[in-house]
Amino acid sequence: MSWRIVVISNRAKLDYKLGYMVVRGEETVKVHITEISTLIIESTEVSLTAALLSELTKKKVKVIFCDEKRNPSSELISYYGCHDSSSKIRQQIQWDEDIKCSVWTEIVTEKIRNQKKVLEDYGKGESSLLDEYLREIEFNDATNREGHSAKVYFNALFGKDFSRSLDVPINAALNYGYSLLLSAVNREIVKSGYITQLGLFHDNMFNPFNLGSDLMEPFRTLVDRKVLEISPDRFEHDEKMQMVNILNSQVFIDGREQYVNNAIGIYCRSVFDAINDKDVSLIRFYRNEL
Repeated sequence: MSWRIVVISNRAKLDYKLGYMVVRGEETVKVHITEISTLIIESTEVSLTAALLSELTKKKVKVIFCDEKRNPSSELISYYGCHDSSSKIRQQIQWDEDIKCSVWTEIVTEKIRNQKKVLEDYGKGESSLLDEYLREIEFNDATNREGHSAKVYFNALFGKDFSRSLDVPINAALNYGYSLLLSAVNREIVKSGYITQLGLFHDNMFNPFNLGSDLMEPFRTLVDRKVLEISPDRFEHDEKMQMVNILNSQVFIDGREQYVNNAIGIYCRSVFDAINDKDVSLIRFYRNEL
């Protein structure tokens, strides 16, 4: 099972040789491709060979490219996630609307439940309001309890004057962490044979990752907790590496302790099972308590 998250931060040339990714920089380092789950190209001074990109795609390694400000800007996604992807995509197009709404209701409920737990852990009295929102959730979140919860949640954590639209280090850290989660979820969607464009709730014609945007929601609080922990007054390389390590942290899911990277895969596959079998009880959510 792949497990390494490799970050290339400085000028280097990356190529492929006998199953290894070879990193030629100040030193030459080899990493076997089967060990890599995610490769982050943080510097625009990095060059890669087509042979390496081809092998990374075959092994379903998530490759994230950063811009000149070292922020994630794009990713490499295989055309073919698995041997029966054509069948899976036809199946996805025909997913029943009622089960999609039921699954979305479960996802929203879990997201708010996780937000409530964060507020409780940090001694925020607003957790009682989120508890009320949990009791008020309707089918497909028709009354938008998710949106109301988000406003209360972020104001409780970062202050009444905080807005997600502000250009501040906290938002930079949140956005960076969320983008890493989205990439990890997209990797599992494609790996399972589905496409990221067709979502359960999100259906923006300009968003190529509607399904990823849906499925990542319960994991957002992992990023929120890390941002609270580091409380950044700047957001540079060291802070980014702390955000990357979220994927290496451990959670409890489906009766076992797992790295977040692996937990995302277990969760995504359980959602697909729930939709295809029309049984939301099949969804496996993670827990922080081990």
